[in-house]
Amino acid sequence: MELKNTEYEVDAGIATIALNRPHRMNAWTGRLHTEYRYLLQRANTDPLVQAIVVTGRGRGFCVGGDSQALEGHSERGGYDPGTSADIATPGYGISEHFDATFAYHFGLDKPVVAAINGPAAGIGLALACFADIRFAVPGVKFTTAHGKLNLPAEYGLSWMLPRIVGLGRANDWLLTSRVFMSDEAYQFGFVNTLVQLEELLPETYAYTRNLIATVSPDSLRQTRWQIYRDLHRDVAASVQDSEQLLNSMMGHADYREGVNALVEKRPPRWPSVQQHQKGDT
Repeated sequence: MELKNTEYEVDAGIATIALNRPHRMNAWTGRLHTEYRYLLQRANTDPLVQAIVVTGRGRGFCVGGDSQALEGHSERGGYDPGTSADIATPGYGISEHFDATFAYHFGLDKPVVAAINGPAAGIGLALACFADIRFAVPGVKFTTAHGKLNLPAEYGLSWMLPRIVGLGRANDWLLTSRVFMSDEAYQFGFVNTLVQLEELLPETYAYTRNLIATVSPDSLRQTRWQIYRDLHRDVAASVQDSEQLLNSMMGHADYREGVNALVEKRPPRWPSVQQHQKGDT
């Protein structure tokens, strides 16, 4: 696929997907969504990729739906996502609960870390919600945005925000559609780390490199799926699933390497990663 609205690169096991419509503050379009899903699929199936970083080019992360597209919806009197039926389906097939727009993030094999470099509104805020970890620049604007356009909360925001920041704070942000700053978002746990713009990507990459160096790929994959599946089920099902995973994962070479590294007090050298690297050299 020709990339017109995104950029993609892989370095040291990390795939970076950058929204690249800086002249429009990375406002969301059907083309951008199509490219984004294509790149997620590409990263998710690449054995050399262990984690994914999502960021924006220019001054914005994603300021929501493009105003020209919003005008088109108004003229048509209905919503058109601007995507085709053959759009990529990254993360689909793991759980029926994940097989929907943006919820597909939960079915990915690899963690997603957002580096929020500027304003995030509406669908852009939803995109940030579905990342596993969020780094952001201080003093940038966030908003759910929908209320001032006579729209509902978009793409799972009404499901995600109460689970991330609690019902009271989520109600404030969702019902008022007011602007709140990344500093407030950090205070209430929506943002994991605040970092100055010049250090945003270096800090994000340092965190992500440490994550994939110290935690086995299968543990990251299975733990993510546990977290997001457990949002839909009772505690007994969670415990039973974890017991089954303990039994199966202890038979893996990565488990033996993790134990050896712990006993020998050294960094782990994950066999699954080394096997993929050898296979692609």
